[in-house]
Amino acid sequence: MPGLRKVFRDAVGRVHSLRVLSAAGMVSLTNIKMSVQALREVPVWGPNVTALRRSVRLNPDGVAVVDERGSVTYGQLDRRSDAIAQGLRALGVQHTHVVALMCRNHRGIVESLLACAKLGVRVLLVNTGFGAPVVLDLLQRERASVVIHDEEFTPLFHQLPPSIPRWLAWSRDGLDRRTPTLDQLVAKAPRGELEPPREPGVVIQLTSGTTGTPKGTAREIKSVLTASDFLDRIPMRANESTFIAAPIFHSVGYSHLTLAMSLGSRAVLHRRFDPRKTLWSVQGQRCTTLVLVPTMLQRIMELDRSVLDSFDLSHLSVVFSSGSPIAPDLVQRTMDVLGPVLYNLYGSTEVAVATIATPEDLAAAPSSVGRPPHNCVVRLYDETGNRITRSFVTGRIYVRGSLTVDLYTDGTQKESIDGLVATGDLGHFDPNGRLYFDGREDDMIVSGGENVYPVEVENLLMTHYRVRDAAVLGVPDPEYGQRLRAFVVPVAGTRIDVRELREFVRTRLARHKVPREVVVVPKLPRNATGKVLRRQLLAIRIGPQSHA
Repeated sequence: MPGLRKVFRDAVGRVHSLRVLSAAGMVSLTNIKMSVQALREVPVWGPNVTALRRSVRLNPDGVAVVDERGSVTYGQLDRRSDAIAQGLRALGVQHTHVVALMCRNHRGIVESLLACAKLGVRVLLVNTGFGAPVVLDLLQRERASVVIHDEEFTPLFHQLPPSIPRWLAWSRDGLDRRTPTLDQLVAKAPRGELEPPREPGVVIQLTSGTTGTPKGTAREIKSVLTASDFLDRIPMRANESTFIAAPIFHSVGYSHLTLAMSLGSRAVLHRRFDPRKTLWSVQGQRCTTLVLVPTMLQRIMELDRSVLDSFDLSHLSVVFSSGSPIAPDLVQRTMDVLGPVLYNLYGSTEVAVATIATPEDLAAAPSSVGRPPHNCVVRLYDETGNRITRSFVTGRIYVRGSLTVDLYTDGTQKESIDGLVATGDLGHFDPNGRLYFDGREDDMIVSGGENVYPVEVENLLMTHYRVRDAAVLGVPDPEYGQRLRAFVVPVAGTRIDVRELREFVRTRLARHKVPREVVVVPKLPRNATGKVLRRQLLAIRIGPQSHA
């Protein structure tokens, strides 16, 4: 019986996914031949090349990518990635090899991803914020055979063995004249038709690494239906325009690049994030979707209201935020300015998608991370592995979905229960089935025997009119075990009174949730997706003015 239930559940899930993809325009229930072709090609070429081939058949002159150098059509992208693939193959790159990409958001990373997929090789996406020691350690651990990077990162590879060739994906300043460019690789590449790879290529995405060296997850996608995990709750449609501000090396940006190509839409990319330039391009390219991380959204919302109102954003129907928690105050400000367009995804490198909060969810519960898509299951368990089903009871978050990965590239495995993978996060449900993120398991503070979830205190602090950003940590205390230390960033042009801020918290939260120390800092150290680097905060020396 359990086996039959699973077969029935999977069949219902596939039918639902097809309906979702049909509504989005990714597959056609009337053009069965083309839809079947796409379904058959994904297990051979992978999702990105399948999407590219479909768009080339339907609209080769349609714009695929727009960046600082102009636009690239789907036909041009296909030919260019073919040539790069041929050039790499001529160098001896085979399907068993790993190609590392360390690039910002521009056409070069898109071309390289497609070229590698056409060869069926493994791609390692490297965070552009990593320093040389971490980068070299990752390349060695993942056994990279080739590195493709932007010119600005050349100094990071000075200690790389000469046996590992490097190619520049973006070279504007001409500072690195020794490393060949992809243009040179293409010029020398042999011509000819590429045969399908032995098996689809794999993309290795790295965990955030906020508490140590990041781990790698290798996700292999063999079905177009996995896109329904996103499109089930996000109204993206075919032949539109998506501005991807989130870095493509991260799962947020990468997944939306794949979605944009799968929908035959154009992906608008900037190498560096600037709030005004972003809105200028959203307006000029008439983008319907803007993909970013919360710190980027905050910088946009910090623009003067007159500046925000000067842009025509009436066509913008989806502002997609993910990568780190988003403060309820920022949720409210965004909806006040842009209307009901904000979507907040909760997930991780390992599980990809867990829940998505729609504008309706956020209007009712701004601190919620929403509900699971149709094909995802989210459950809470206590420390002993017992399932938690009651509302408002915090537990450990476990997820099962079509994109879930439980094995790291170093051979270690993520904890799982009943086929659901641990996220390492804590959360609770409300009676309406909405999930709330309560923080990382490692970040929970036990002070005087009471559990404190930093997110609750941080969200409250950021409602204070003088606080721009906040992070709360637990530090050792001889009497209580741990005490709360808050780091706050003041709003520009203001000063924070530590005593007044502690009193602000005391009148709104329980006594054990009041920070004993408040440290005013110019900014919080964050990684590329907005996660706070707590180890760096703990290293900050504090003075007596922090106590009150």
